[in-house]
Amino acid sequence: MRILPTFFSRRWLPVTLLVSIILFVLARLGFWQLDRLQQRRDINARARAQIQSAPLELTGSGLQVDLTRMEYRTVIVTGRYDFDHQVALRNQDYHMLLGAHLLTPLIIDGGNLAVVVDRGWIPQDSFLSGDWERFNEPGNVQIRGVIRLSESEPQIGSVRDPVPAAGEPPLQGWSFANVAAIARQLPYDLLPVYVQQAPDAAWSALPHRSLPELELTEGPHMSYALQWFSFAAILAFGYPFFVYKRSRVSTSLEH
Repeated sequence: MRILPTFFSRRWLPVTLLVSIILFVLARLGFWQLDRLQQRRDINARARAQIQSAPLELTGSGLQVDLTRMEYRTVIVTGRYDFDHQVALRNQDYHMLLGAHLLTPLIIDGGNLAVVVDRGWIPQDSFLSGDWERFNEPGNVQIRGVIRLSESEPQIGSVRDPVPAAGEPPLQGWSFANVAAIARQLPYDLLPVYVQQAPDAAWSALPHRSLPELELTEGPHMSYALQWFSFAAILAFGYPFFVYKRSRVSTSLEH
């Protein structure tokens, strides 16, 4: 009995078409996971390269490079804070306590260019009171931290922050760090990234400094890809066997 024509017989053609579609979807899901795996590897490689790079001073030529391609690189910047235009990042936790991170523009020495600095966490009651002056760090300061990218889109579950129109009061509590949107509230230019200030052994007061916890692993993408390819292989070999067995049974009953 020839099995190939059986697949395209009147009886089996609809099932064969359905199985073919499912096989295509399963294979596509497998290759999609492989694509995700490669993307994850590329991101990890870039992050490791930036982490291992020498600290970059944000002054002179250090301001001429493409900082948006240097996330997690250590930077050093000197200037003075503009507390009049300080905002806060809401719904941030520190050791399971709810609060906010203070995002403060730092006017860089030698010009009218500034960078937003995530100075760290303050408790929720302090955030809600709006009394942030006690956390001020006046005078000229030098900070060390890592570059973080602006969040141009809300995170899953977050609502887009409304950017006040001209003449409206500035927005002080933000759901995510959108540097471009924050810049619209400022009378000077901002760098397109912000700096998350690193902890300092000499600093024990509020705000609490912290650095991002990076998980530079490949994730579950390879196991997911193998899973989808396994399903496809089972179906690819199982369906012809099933058709063959059913056809044998039908043939024996006819005789």
